[in-house]
Parts: sequence; C-alpha cells; structure tokens
Amino acid sequence: MNSGMGIIDLWVSGGLVIQFTALVLFAMSVASWTVMAVKGMQIYRSKKQAKLLHDFWHSPDLNKALEALEASNQDLNPFKNLALEGQNAMRHHRHTEDHLHDSLDLNDWITSSLRNAIDDAREQFGSGLIVLASIGSTAPFVGLFGTVWGIYQALLSISGSGMSSIDQVAGPVGEALVMTAFGLAVAIPAVLGYNALLRGNQFILGKLNRFAYDLRAFYVTGMSTKKVEFMK
Repeated sequence: MNSGMGIIDLWVSGGLVIQFTALVLFAMSVASWTVMAVKGMQIYRSKKQAKLLHDFWHSPDLNKALEALEASNQDLNPFKNLALEGQNAMRHHRHTEDHLHDSLDLNDWITSSLRNAIDDAREQFGSGLIVLASIGSTAPFVGLFGTVWGIYQALLSISGSGMSSIDQVAGPVGEALVMTAFGLAVAIPAVLGYNALLRGNQFILGKLNRFAYDLRAFYVTGMSTKKVEFMK
C-alpha cells in the first residue's frame, strides 16, 4: 500500500463514520485555537492596562486618574470598570434614601460593590475555558473511537478478501491509528492553552483584587485601612 496515500485511503475507506469523526476533531481544533487566541489577547491587553495603575494613583484627581486608564485605547478595561463601579456605589449610597442598602455603612456597601465587580470580571475572563477543558478531555477519546472503527472496518475488509499476511494487515491498521494521533494533536494544545490561560487569569484577578482594596480605602476614607479580601 502506498504510504503517501494512507490518510486519503483511510478517509475514503472509513466511510461516513471516519469522515464525521475527522470533521469533529477538526472543529474541536478550530474552536480551541480560536478560544486561545481571543482569551490570550484579552489577557495580554489586561496586563498592559494593569501597568497604567501607577499613573492612576499618581493623578491629581479621580477624573484624571480615569483618563490615565484610557491611555491604552481599549474599550474593555476591567480596572477602569472597577474604579467606576466603586465611584457609582459611593455616589448612590450617599445620595439615596429609603433603600435597603442604607442600612449598610459606606464601607460595607463599597466592599460589596467592588466584590461583585470582581466576580463579573472573573466570569468574563473564565468564559471559554470550559471549551478548552472539554476538548482537552474528550478529543483523545474521539480519536480513539475513529481508530477502533477504522481497525474494525480494516479487519472486515481483510476478512472478506481472505488476506492474512502481516504486510496486508499492517497498512490498514496503521492508517486507522492515525485517528488517535489526530485526537492527541487536538487535545494537547487545548490542555496547554487551558493551563496558560488559567495562570494568566489568576494574575489579572490578583491585580484586580489589590486594586479593589486600594479603591475601597480611597472611596471610604481616603487613606489606608485594614485589608479586605474581595476574592475567596
């Protein structure tokens, strides 16, 4: 059998099952690389935005500080969103009456608002990771299914033709094993990408947590207070 035509022979002789399995693996690969590219750019952008926090705290007033966070020319800035959330919470608490949150002091209200904002950011940064986790855990088994089906079809073909020598068996079986390799080729980048993005997310969320602590002190007292954990 011509080894150069092995994959093509597998595609043709495997029938709809092998073709469908290969298409599923291809779709998984496209989905995983798309998620890694999009989320990777999001983390890269947020890391650049985190460097602007120095300019934020060295601004003469809050308006200038918020403008400093816009220097990255990005619409999605979790640090700016966090600062605005704290500002809005402070204004809302001080200029409203007859609301349930009026029973909370400003410190508790600001803390709750900033924690909610960080939870929203965590959800935003975590979106898509479930796709990588699912692909990383299932792609090898999808490839294995293709291999088992390919071997089954190859053995049926060999049995029907009466061929039994090792050189006649090795070709079709070897072709079927390619599906397992395809499954691993899809799963390994997904797993590595998942771990890399998870570490990147933890870095950004850590920066947000520290920024929220400083913001709470600024909005409530204008000075440093005891540390409050916004992430559990």
